[in-house]
Amino acid sequence: MPRVEPPFFEQPTLQLAETLLGKIFVRRMAEGLLLKGRIVETEAYIGLDDQACHAWRGKTERNRMMFAEPGRLYVYFTYGNHYMLNIVSEPEHTAGAVLLRAMEPIAGEPFMQRQRNTTIRTNLMNGPGKLTQAMAIESSCNGCSLLNEEFFLEDAPELPRTAIGTSTRIGISRSRELPWRRFITGNPYVSKGKVSG
Repeated sequence: MPRVEPPFFEQPTLQLAETLLGKIFVRRMAEGLLLKGRIVETEAYIGLDDQACHAWRGKTERNRMMFAEPGRLYVYFTYGNHYMLNIVSEPEHTAGAVLLRAMEPIAGEPFMQRQRNTTIRTNLMNGPGKLTQAMAIESSCNGCSLLNEEFFLEDAPELPRTAIGTSTRIGISRSRELPWRRFITGNPYVSKGKVSG
């Protein structure tokens, strides 16, 4: 499959959250292992007007990667036990990112099973903390580009609008009413979290 080109990441955040669905997230490990997951669920977070966004109070050392150019990874540690993987959006110096909430495993499944300590396929990547664990995503990945040899996206046909579901975001206490979560309807790899609102 061809790789996604740089202009793809320059879409507005809400549009990117939708067009990411179905694309293949790829990580090439140092030892030659190839990990792939089909993106099936996302959430958008946009700058200063979104109180659930890390950047709503301005730029800090923790969130500075949200202000980078589109197509970089914003990875952070949360709840004291797992990492969250985001793709930076919006023009450089303007905060925005799309959280990858769930993926369908495509390649590297034995490695993912060891990472997650489970052989249940639908439980490997059906949540944001699970998918980072499955793909060994950690703080060293923060700031990496999706336009290199370690991380990139493989293209896939755009999904029909009827295949895309919308809801409020999951597990947040601020800006709960915003319908900024997108997912592939009926997909068994979508997370089971309770939506906000």
